[in-house]
Amino acid sequence: MTSTRRIIFFSAWTAVALMALPARSQQSGPNAAAPTTITLQDALTRAQANEPQFRAALTDYGVAKENRVQSRAALLPNVNYNAGFIYTQGNGTSSGRFIAANGVHEYLSEGNAHQALSLQNLAEYRRSRAEEALAKARYEIATRGLVVAVTQAYYGSVVAQRKYSTAQRAAAEAQHFFDITQKLERGGEVAHSDTIKAQLQQQQQQRALQEAQLEMERSRLELAVLIFPNFNENFTTVDDLENLGPLPLFQEIEALAGNNNPQLRVALAQLRAANQEVAAAWGGFLPSMTFDYFYGIDANHFAVNGLDPATGRNVRNLGYEATATLELPIWNWGAGRSQVKSAGLRRNQAKVELSFAQRKMAADLKNLYSESQTARSELESLRQSSDLAAESLRLTTLRYQAGEASVLEVVDAQNTLTLAQNALGDGQVRYRVALANLQTLTGTF
Repeated sequence: MTSTRRIIFFSAWTAVALMALPARSQQSGPNAAAPTTITLQDALTRAQANEPQFRAALTDYGVAKENRVQSRAALLPNVNYNAGFIYTQGNGTSSGRFIAANGVHEYLSEGNAHQALSLQNLAEYRRSRAEEALAKARYEIATRGLVVAVTQAYYGSVVAQRKYSTAQRAAAEAQHFFDITQKLERGGEVAHSDTIKAQLQQQQQQRALQEAQLEMERSRLELAVLIFPNFNENFTTVDDLENLGPLPLFQEIEALAGNNNPQLRVALAQLRAANQEVAAAWGGFLPSMTFDYFYGIDANHFAVNGLDPATGRNVRNLGYEATATLELPIWNWGAGRSQVKSAGLRRNQAKVELSFAQRKMAADLKNLYSESQTARSELESLRQSSDLAAESLRLTTLRYQAGEASVLEVVDAQNTLTLAQNALGDGQVRYRVALANLQTLTGTF
């Protein structure tokens, strides 16, 4: 009886080993294109070009930079060219019918250098600089957030393929174990209850295989949407979950977070922008000045030289003029005071948000570091559990061959191995995602 069981199990395990070989995900043929191999860094680079929320943050940063350029230009002199013609209804004289008219015909062709000076414009420029820094910090947050999303999707796809392979192995084992129990039952070596239990295990593993295939396809599609501009499934990923770098000490992480935390930079930039908004609102109560310098022609004839009708002498039409205007705000029905109050309210809110960001950074840093530390420390235990589960299945199978173990023990050992292998993959993804989350506060280390 014992030798018969051993011969059957040797043939069964040989078949299981052959069936558990990974299947090709792409069809082969002379016209089939080779799949693109995507590493994590490749996925990050592709996602930066295609992920819309990241691109929106990049666009906002670019717009903020251009707004600063425009605000700075408002502080500097600008030069324009003015050309015009004014026709006034005549009244029989050279002056025209209207009081403001310089003549029946008036030609304008002159360059204008214009300069406006006000503390309000200066405050607006400073605010645009703060808003540029704010947009840059938000862009950095979006960049690091994209790393987290891509890392999770990428390694989620890798582990989903692992789980599918594990499910294939488990389904093959369950099928052959069911075949074996049937043969042993026909030989009168085991009870019919063993066959029933083996059949239940086989059906359960087939269902688990279908679910694993569905999850593998779902995670693959999720990654494809994230990294490709067009819908593309013809790619493979690299399983580098075993390549783990050292986790720095908490003191080093704390120093990096103090220098590279974009959330703090956002809160500080918001406060600076609010301060400049208050300054701009107060600037509305102060005088402003404008200077203009004109050079060209403003005459009754479009010519460099003209004739004075009163004296009959030739005159020079080409010349220059300069104007200076001082504007003193007097009364605007409380609009200026209202702007100051509104800006003050936003500044107070920015102070509260800065204080909260500082507290939250300290808490998040400790929490994310503890998460990374725990996930890493559990990896070795998960790896040992996977090895022990494989050894336990081997030994339990040998005991069953010798008639010393029950079918329930074999089924339990099979399920334990599947759970242990899946838990190892989940633990490796958890550590990678925890590192990516920690680096949202510290930057790359």
